[in-house]
Amino acid sequence: MFILLSEHLSVWVIPIILLLVPTIAYFRHVKVYEAFVEGASEGFYTAIRIMPFLVAMMVAINIFRLSGAMDLVVETINPVLTFCGVPPELVPLAILRPLSGTGALGLTTEILNTYGPDSMLGRIASTVLGSTDTTFYILTVYFGAIGISNPRYSVLVGLLGDLIGFWGSIYICQHLF
Repeated sequence: MFILLSEHLSVWVIPIILLLVPTIAYFRHVKVYEAFVEGASEGFYTAIRIMPFLVAMMVAINIFRLSGAMDLVVETINPVLTFCGVPPELVPLAILRPLSGTGALGLTTEILNTYGPDSMLGRIASTVLGSTDTTFYILTVYFGAIGISNPRYSVLVGLLGDLIGFWGSIYICQHLF
């Protein structure tokens, strides 16, 4: 009953929101179209402001991958992670996920194509992708957009969250499947 209700409700949530928000704004005497255009204009200027940060981050990620530094890091920590029960094929995903969502999605796709989506590696990789975030991307874009130059503890907390998400994904998948 609950699953059927949630399936029907999920189909209508976005159309209801798209109708409800402008309707409420109209009755509150908000100029809906002008507010939308103003917000879109601010979004465009924000995109222009963060573009240098995005380009710098993408160049750094590509240098890291293409220089062989990622392979060296994987080879260096592989024995310890294998001892801890972490599949070696997931180490590049754990390293790349905080840096690039697109790169992590590409690695996950490669793992799914190689081992299959129903394999243990496929399930863990999918869970890691959903349980972690692109910490450096978020810090670069959002902090760059508002001009924060000293992130203080944000990097540490973000990476700690990614690490917990990675280990939690492995633990949960190994015990659930």
